[in-house]
Amino acid sequence: MCAAPSRHPLTIIETQRLTLMLALPEAAPRIVAYRRENWEFHKPWNPPRGQDELSVAVWRRRLESWAHEEREGLALRLMLFPRGDTGGAVLGTANFTQIVRGAFQACYLGYEIDYRAEGRGLMREALEGGIRHAFETMRLHRIMANHIPHNQRSAGLLKRLGFVPEGYARNYLFIDGAWHDHVLTALTNPNPQAPA
Repeated sequence: MCAAPSRHPLTIIETQRLTLMLALPEAAPRIVAYRRENWEFHKPWNPPRGQDELSVAVWRRRLESWAHEEREGLALRLMLFPRGDTGGAVLGTANFTQIVRGAFQACYLGYEIDYRAEGRGLMREALEGGIRHAFETMRLHRIMANHIPHNQRSAGLLKRLGFVPEGYARNYLFIDGAWHDHVLTALTNPNPQAPA
């Protein structure tokens, strides 16, 4: 007899100030509140978003789908909460997506933080924990992160984390009403392993 899949996230990462995990579907109203409150703050850096970003029902389904993706090893989507308070406010997100195995062992990293939490080092702390998990537990070899050239905060954060610029993509993504160039960066596992 097969057990039903667990409703709990597979991954919980604790850092000094944060708990990183995929929220349960019951957290959908708090995610909608986070999206609404940060809509304008994130607009210059995000692709166009529809009003479904503010739908509790959509977010419930999305969280269920993301839990399935995590169990299948396709993505790791983490939400940032105050340490030990996963019923509290969402402080941001850190997503390791488009995971490719085989000879590549790589993923893309995307992240964002609540405007009220910016400038406190929380995103660096979260990404250090997430990257360590991606390299040590998930055994990924390469994490890629791209940013708009004039996004100096993101460029500085990636540099501090050890990401190295590898290229420049013209008209890479449609963001905030226009096609924007992106700087392509990557970080490789400091303890490389052969694919499992």
